[in-house]
Amino acid sequence: MREKTNFVHGYSGVSKDTGAISFPIYQGVTFAHPALGENTRGFAYARADSPTRQEFERSLALLEHGVRAWAFSSGMAAISVFIKLFDVGDHLIVSEDLYGGTYRLFTEVYEKYGLTFDYVDTSSPEKVNAAIKPNTKGIFIETPSNPLMHVTDIKAVAERMKEIGAVVAVDNTFLSPYFQKPLDLGADFVIHSATKYIGGHNDVLAGALIVKDEKWIEPIFTMAMSEGGTLGPSDSWLLLRSLKTLTVRMERQQENAIRIVEYMKKHPKIKRVFYVGDENHPDREVTLKQTTGFGGMISFALKNGEKVPEILKRFQVITFAESLGGVESLITYPMIQTHGAIPKEMRERLGVNDKLLRLSVGIEDVDDLIEDLEQALSI
Repeated sequence: MREKTNFVHGYSGVSKDTGAISFPIYQGVTFAHPALGENTRGFAYARADSPTRQEFERSLALLEHGVRAWAFSSGMAAISVFIKLFDVGDHLIVSEDLYGGTYRLFTEVYEKYGLTFDYVDTSSPEKVNAAIKPNTKGIFIETPSNPLMHVTDIKAVAERMKEIGAVVAVDNTFLSPYFQKPLDLGADFVIHSATKYIGGHNDVLAGALIVKDEKWIEPIFTMAMSEGGTLGPSDSWLLLRSLKTLTVRMERQQENAIRIVEYMKKHPKIKRVFYVGDENHPDREVTLKQTTGFGGMISFALKNGEKVPEILKRFQVITFAESLGGVESLITYPMIQTHGAIPKEMRERLGVNDKLLRLSVGIEDVDDLIEDLEQALSI
């Protein structure tokens, strides 16, 4: 089947047991065995595997062109399982412009266990190459990056990492499997905060990890089952429901974002707009080469940051809240909210300062969104 059809029908299509168009929620935790040593249904205990979660995981693996996927209780839980694949003394290269929670997890948790991390501009092949050490075992990329929308050439990085025997993980949250497929470009792992575009309705907290090579199935399965951070059946069902509309939601969000970017570029109080679909974006050629869309994430820098607190109070259609990717438009102040865990000197060097705002564009009428921006910025 073609791509958009796979999003709607998922792995199984209708339930083979009942014929239900909507795959059922199997709320059970433990599963009966016909006899000792027999497990014809393939399920034993929900922490290891369960029918509804399995259907979501198989559907996501299908859409990301991977061999296996796991659904977790959050995006951070998915990243945590990925990091545990490394050994004491291993070194990882990480995109320097990244979600603050990921930075906190690496520096405040996993450095204590003997891993080391270097944060570099992964959109620069030269800087990636310069960061390689004899003990470099992996690279963790956000592309587009959060919040400054840098784009990393996944294929080029993957080719370089293959030369040194290191693995490539790509956080694909901003573009989803609809607009970008990192595994096809040479990545070994794809990670999602499924809370965002995959969930799409600000009503489920979840994460996902997808692999390209079968050799990772057993170690990740063991880790996921042992730690127990896997996703429950009700949340798995919500994500299955949301996959069916991901394509139309993202197309509408992108359509709205393109209109808003054109408005922002002409606004007298906005100094700079960061959007990968902008024809003047420095990484545009890479974006066109490795994606099929630009998404709905926009960051923009005001000329003056003094009135940001007042501006944030004035929004009426757009909501001042953390998170992204939902059908409702959300505006965030990265310096305080999503990137507060990153050291001030690092934030300021990157441009995550008191002038920067991040907008997750929803599916509302775009004229309402533009009018809301206009009145909020009018002070």
